[in-house]
This record gives sequence, structure tokens and C-alpha cells, in this order.
Amino acid sequence: MSDLLGFVLSGLVSGALYALLATGLVLSYSASGLFNFAHGATAYLCALAFHELHSGFGWPAVPTALLLVLVAAPALGWCLDRLMFRKLARVGETAQIVATIGLLVALPALGLWIVELLEDAGAPVKPAENQFGLPGVGPSPARGWQLTDGVGIDSDQLITWVTTAVVAVGLWILMRHTPLGLRLRATVDNRSLVELRGMSADRLSSVAWMLSSGLAGLAGVLATPLLGLSSHDFTLFLFVSATAAVLGRFLSIPLAFAGGLGLGVLQNLVAGYADFAENITGFRTAVPFLILLAGLLLLTRRRRTAGTAAVDAPPVDYLAGQSWLRRWGPWAAAALALAVSFYTVTTPFWSGLLAQGLAISLVFVSFTVVTGLGAMVSLAQATFVTGAALVAGLLMSHGWPFAGAAAAGTCAAAALGALVALPALRLGGRSLALATLALAFLADQVLFQMGWLRNGDTGWEIPRPVFGPVDLSDDRAMGVAMVVLVTATVASLACLRNSPSGRAMLAVRSAPAAAMASGISVVRTKLLLFTLSAGLAGFGGVMYASFNTRITATDFTAMTGLIWLAVVVAAGVRRPQFAVVAGLVFAIVPHLVADYVTESVHLPVILFGLAGLALANDPDGYCAAVSVRRHRRRGRVGVVPESPSSSGVSIAPQSPPLPGDRPPTETPPPALALHGIHAGHDGAPVLHGVDLAVHAGEIVALLGPNGAGKSTVCRTAAGLIAPSQGHVYVAGRDATREGAALRSRGGVVLAPEGRGIFPSLTIDENLALYLRERDERDAVYERFAGLAARRRVPAGSLSGGEQQLLALAPLLQRPPKVLIADEPSLGLAPRIVDDVFRLLVELRDAGAGLLLVEEKAAEILGVADTVAYLAQGRVSWCGPRAEVRADRLTEAYLGMAANGGRQATKGVTRP
Repeated sequence: MSDLLGFVLSGLVSGALYALLATGLVLSYSASGLFNFAHGATAYLCALAFHELHSGFGWPAVPTALLLVLVAAPALGWCLDRLMFRKLARVGETAQIVATIGLLVALPALGLWIVELLEDAGAPVKPAENQFGLPGVGPSPARGWQLTDGVGIDSDQLITWVTTAVVAVGLWILMRHTPLGLRLRATVDNRSLVELRGMSADRLSSVAWMLSSGLAGLAGVLATPLLGLSSHDFTLFLFVSATAAVLGRFLSIPLAFAGGLGLGVLQNLVAGYADFAENITGFRTAVPFLILLAGLLLLTRRRRTAGTAAVDAPPVDYLAGQSWLRRWGPWAAAALALAVSFYTVTTPFWSGLLAQGLAISLVFVSFTVVTGLGAMVSLAQATFVTGAALVAGLLMSHGWPFAGAAAAGTCAAAALGALVALPALRLGGRSLALATLALAFLADQVLFQMGWLRNGDTGWEIPRPVFGPVDLSDDRAMGVAMVVLVTATVASLACLRNSPSGRAMLAVRSAPAAAMASGISVVRTKLLLFTLSAGLAGFGGVMYASFNTRITATDFTAMTGLIWLAVVVAAGVRRPQFAVVAGLVFAIVPHLVADYVTESVHLPVILFGLAGLALANDPDGYCAAVSVRRHRRRGRVGVVPESPSSSGVSIAPQSPPLPGDRPPTETPPPALALHGIHAGHDGAPVLHGVDLAVHAGEIVALLGPNGAGKSTVCRTAAGLIAPSQGHVYVAGRDATREGAALRSRGGVVLAPEGRGIFPSLTIDENLALYLRERDERDAVYERFAGLAARRRVPAGSLSGGEQQLLALAPLLQRPPKVLIADEPSLGLAPRIVDDVFRLLVELRDAGAGLLLVEEKAAEILGVADTVAYLAQGRVSWCGPRAEVRADRLTEAYLGMAANGGRQATKGVTRP
């Protein structure tokens, strides 16, 4: 019993740290939609700073910890959000994952480099990397207390428990009993709706990142006595805490917190009682990754369809349709010049360096297959490299020839890739990335610890091959051979991309559901890509190990693969030739930095890691951005802005009156006016010069067929879409440049298509976001008794009609200047539809202007004052409701004229 209690108590220490990190992960992900792989790096940076300031500079422990946790860490989170995370939230998930992985690599190296610079400057710093047994916040050495026979605790453990408990209570109070917590929870539910309710989602995201970084900093300071200062251990600690975030489904802070505590206890119990693990090297330390993998497979499987992944829109190929010479001529010339240079101008040093870069390029090209073609982020490529090289070395030690051993190693890597892919392919995005990383750590700690495979610390010798008269032991010959292999690989992938199979792969990447409907097996295609990528990485690993003439189990760890991924994606992962450029840069830059900048090994790592920062601006990489920017520069030349359409209502500024003229009768400006609006989605134009005006106390019905652009008009008017041309006026004030939050504060409210509510918040919390005063909410409850009786019920449990009434009810207490309602009756029963339209008429009578989009023409014509027809992104007619004719109405919806006079409006009366 005492053993069990001891395991539980010690497990709660690590569990508390897991809980703090997991809570920060969930908090930042919930508010921004971005999973921060660099969360553990923030913790390490704070732990490093605490060690140097406390042990080196002699600062007191508690004030130093408070300074780091309450000031420095939140400031770092705020800076990263402003510089990087806000932009990353708007790009593809692949770029998000890689950019934060780049930070994971760069931040610890940056901290260690700063320590080196301070040491060179004579500052009293202490050795940092891989230091253990360091003092924490409490007494040093730690004080101990004996609870029972064989069970004791020390001051560091007690401080960790108490601090974690205080933080847990504080977070609960913040999230459940403060306006800020309510807004943060609303951002979790629906970020765009938060903007539509007048709250800045960016500011709330900054607050979430500051809180998240503060929690990471606290975990780092508390973990210093437990983990020491090993950046690798802190990275492992992060991914273990990611298991707790998975248990909370990346949304629930209480579940993530409880999951972290339970995970620490479970890990200790397995370590103490799993006797079978004695015979499996590394099993005990691998338990969290087994739990992470199982949690991902079980808890996220239902949330995604088979084979889907992070889908990024492909960049425009500006060379499409050009001749072979135009597309591939420069690359072929560069390959030929590089091959010739090995025997002409390069020195032996540079010959070896370039050959090394070309060898690693083969590995980098494998990322083009899995991520560029498949939109899957694999963090296990280093595992395939190590596995293939170890198998090849093992076979060559038994007399196998190089070609046979390399082929066997490649097949082993491909088989390992298929084994990794089979359970993980039903995941996508961050879940797939975490699953592959968990498997990579499992391989490092279990598979590659097997003595028969690793051959101890010396590894296996892999001599360079000799093919007849060609001896690759000469770096020049090795370089030319690598040029041939890399060229053949790039050409093969280009042919694959343009083949029917390649087009099927691209279809699966861009539209999995449509590809499945066309008869393409999504899972089989993903499996093929993953296996091909693993085999290619394995072959590249054999060639790279052959260049080095030896392979050990620790040459290419999972962390090495993270650096590789950051470098490849920063260069451009969609084209194999960009991966070759990345390989050469990866080999050359460290030597250039060492020769001309500094001999520190940390600066190249910082540069490679920070390369991911550019993905916020260029999500397709540096190389791809060159052609994009060149095309944009050419496109700006000679561009004449299109004149706005003259259809609809003109609101052009009037000329000032001449002297002596009688002053014109002043009329109030429209509550909302759109003038010459051109707008669209992702570069695709939808609206082509829309003019529209909504006056106070007026209902304007916007009619038109599906695809005409009605929702785009609503979103542009509300500030969710910025027009490329034209102006938006609110009560005569130019609000074109205002976003949705500012537009909402100015009185323009959008009730979006569907339900404009926050489903996980209660009815009262939904109302409190718009009506902060209790008496205003009480007035709503007096009007809607059904809502009053269920005010503590989550809004997501209401019926569709009740949800729509909840979205509109607070507007009756504080009517906006303009209400834009997109399909307010969608999916509602006829009785509820009558109630909704009655509320809309009441808002009009209260002086609000309403822009209504509806498919039900008869219902909307029954309440409208003005009707506008939208067809192909243009207002084709706008006028009073009384002038609506049946042929216009039919043409607006069906695109053809109809007979029957005014029968379509027969019987339509205004309430």
C-alpha cells in the first residue's frame, strides 16, 4: 500500500506539470485554432532564464519566478501572437504545424546562444544545457517530510501541488465568473460570431496566448528541479502533455487538466507495476506516447472522415502551359553545371559538402511526396531514414552487396511507413502529425534500442559502393552520382504528378469527398503516398549514411526530423526541386555561419527554425513566393480599375452648392449603403459592382438564385469580407476599412446563415454577451418565457426555432442601426417562421434598417418595403415591393421570364 501511495504522490508531481502545459495548449488552441508545438520551448526558455538569473546572477528565487511567469512569458506570448500566430491562423494547417515546429527548434537554441554570448561577455552565467539537480523556487537543497513508512514528499513537490491547485482554481474563476472568461469561451465556440458581436477575436487571441505562455513559463520554472535543463526532455514533456490535451479534445480545459494529473499517475503506476516491461528496453518511458497514440485514434476518429487531412489550396502554377524548356530548362542547366563543377572548380572540401547536401536532398524530397502531394504532415521521416540505414548496415555486415542491402533497407522503410500509416490515416492535420511523432518517439525509445538492430553505440559500417570502374569513395564521383540520382528522382515525381495516378492524388488532396464520389479510394491513395514517401526517405537515408560511411541509432532522432521538415517547408514543399535547394542550403549554411559569423552550433539551428516564421506570409515557401511576387509585379503594370456598376442606388458624394443657391432639403443618409462593391472568396470574384442602400425603418429583401452572391453581400456589408473595390457606408460614414468587430460596434449586426448563437454557452451567457445589464436580460425573459425557464441550459440543446429566437431576442432590447439577416427562416417550422418574421417587423418599427436574404419569396415579400434582385453578382433590379412583377421574380430565381402577370405577388400584404 505504501508503494502505491508513493507512486501516486510522485505521479501527481509530473501530472501537475502535464496539466499546466495541457491547459495552456487547449487555451491557445481554443482561442486561435492553432496548436502550438512550440509550447514546450516556451517552458524551456523560462526554465533556462530562471536558472541563469537565480543561480548565475544571484537573483532571489520567488521574485525571479514571478517576473518570468507574470511578465516575461506573457510578453513572449503577446509578441509571438502579433508577429506570427495571427497570420498563421489564416493560412493552411500544414504551414501552421511547420511554423510552430520551427519555433520549437529555434527558441531553445536562441536561449542557449544568448547564454553563450553572455558568457563571452564575462557575465556570471552557469552551464545550462543538460544540467540536472538544479535548485527550484523552494529551499535548496529541498526539504523532505516523511508521511508514512516509505512514503515522503519534499518542498519542491509540495510547491508544485499547491501552485497547480491555486492555478486551477484561478482559471476556473476566470473562465466561469468573469466577462473576459465568457468572451474567451465564446471564442472557443465561434470565432467569427465573436467578431460579429463587436468583440475583437484578435485581442482575445492575444489574451489567450499570454495566459498560455504564462502557464508554460510556470510549468518550466516548477519543472527545473525535476527535468533539469534538457531541451530534449522539455520537448518530450510537451508531447506527453499533448496527450492530456487530446483527452480534453483540444477544447475542454477541465478535462485537459484532469487528464494531465491522471496521465502522470498512470505513467508512474506502469513504471512501478508493469513487470513485463523489464525485458523491453525503453518501454516505461514510451508509455505516454502509447497513450497519446491510443487517445488520438479513439478520441478524434469520429470527428473526421476517412483519409482527410489538412487541405491547403494549391498555389497558382504560373508556368502552366509553357514549354518543357521554359519549365525545366533552368533546373536542368543547374544540375548539369553542378555535375561539371565537381571535376572542374570545386575543392575537395566543397565537393564533399555539396555531395552531402545532395544526399540529404533525397530525404527532403520524401516530404514533397507526403506533404506536397498528400497534404499530410509526417513527423516520422527521420525514423524511416534510421530504420532503412540500420537494416542496410545489418545486412552488409552479413555479406550482402550494397545494392541488395540498400533495396532491402528501402523496402523495410516502406513497410514501416505502411505500418505507421494504417492506424493514423483516418486522422488529419495536427492529429496525424502528433500520431506520427508519437510513433517516431516509440521507435527511438523501443525499436532502435534492440541490440541486434542497433549494434550498440558503434552502429554499422556502410561503405561507399563501387560499381565497376566507378568508385564512389571519391567525393567527386559521389557528388556526380548524387546529381544523377536526385535528377532521376525529381523527374520521376514530375512524371507521377502529371500522370492519371498523380492527378488522382491531387484530387484527394484538394477535395477528398469529391474524389471519393469519383470512385477514387481516398484511404488507399493516402496509404500509397505515405508508403512511397517512407521508402524514398529510407533510400535517401541509406545514401546519406553511405556518404558518412557509418550509421548509429542516434544519428537521426525524431527531433532531427523536425528540423528537416522546417527547412523543407520553408523552401517549398510542393515541388521536388525546391526540396533539393533546401538540402543544399541545409548542408552549406552551417559551414558558412561557422566560417564567417560564429562557431556556435546554435545559430544555424536558430536560422533553420525561424525560417518557419516566413510561412505566415508565404505559406508555400520561399522558392514558390519568388514566382508569385514576380507575377504580381507584372500584373500591376497597366491595370486600370474597373468602374463601379451604375445599377441600383447611387450614393456618390454631391457637389457643394454654388453661392446664392437655395440650400437643398437635407435627408438623412442611408443606415447602410454599398457603392460599387467588388468582392469574392480566395481570389475568386463573386460581386461585380453591387450598389444597395438600406434606410432606417426599412426592410430591404435581397432575392436571387443560389450562387448569385447574396451571402457574400451580407458578409461584405458586415465586415467579414473586405471588398477589393467600392465603399461601405454606415449612416453616411465610410466604414470600408473597418472589420466585423468595429462594424458591429457601429451598429451593423449580422445574423449569419444557420444560428447566430454560441452552443456551449448557456442561454443567459449568450444574452450577457450582448446585454451586459441584468435588467435588460430580465426584460428578455419576461417576453420569452420559454427562454427564462431554461436560462441555465446550454444553447446548443435548444430547438432550431428556439435558437433563432435567442439570436434575435437581445436585439429587441437594444435595436441595432442595421440588422443583416441571412436566411433567418432556414430549417424552421412554419409557426416559428411566423414568429421570426414578426420579430423582424418589430425591429423595423423600432427604427432599425433590415437587409434580409431569404429563399422563401412569398414570406419575405410579405414584410419587405424594398426588393432587390441579385443575379451573377450584380443587382439587376431594385425598387418598391409594390412594383415586383411575377416575370421579374421568376427570372431572378430561375433565370427565365414567366407569364402570369402579378400572380407571384398575389395575396402578399404588408403586416
